[in-house]
Amino acid sequence: MRFMYIVTSSQPMTGPSPALMEAMQKISEREIKAGRMIDNGGLMPLATGARVRIVDGELSVIDGPFIEAKEVVGGYAIFELRDKVEALAMAKEFMQLHLDHMPGWDGTCELRAFATPGVDGVCEVDSRSAVAAHA
Repeated sequence: MRFMYIVTSSQPMTGPSPALMEAMQKISEREIKAGRMIDNGGLMPLATGARVRIVDGELSVIDGPFIEAKEVVGGYAIFELRDKVEALAMAKEFMQLHLDHMPGWDGTCELRAFATPGVDGVCEVDSRSAVAAHA
């Protein structure tokens, strides 16, 4: 199963400490070599981003920073793992790095399985039809 990990924090974004960066690099190299990590990355501060919204049927663009942001996504990772049990173990190991190398940091690692056509009734719509309709 493919999982996305989304790391968020309500604290001001300062970036990881050098020790955390080194620890994350080691775990990333290990997981990539094992074929479990597909992709990962940190995200730039909100000031560099934008949001495209639909409100009352109208598109609008809002440049960052976003005043109403209560939690900020700082990074992500995508893994190919056996099941949710393995995914939770990996998330706990990753968050332990934050405990060990960034004392005082508070945050969350949300893990979500990708929707896969034909698995547990998700994505029942024929994706080829949906793509053709939007082409």
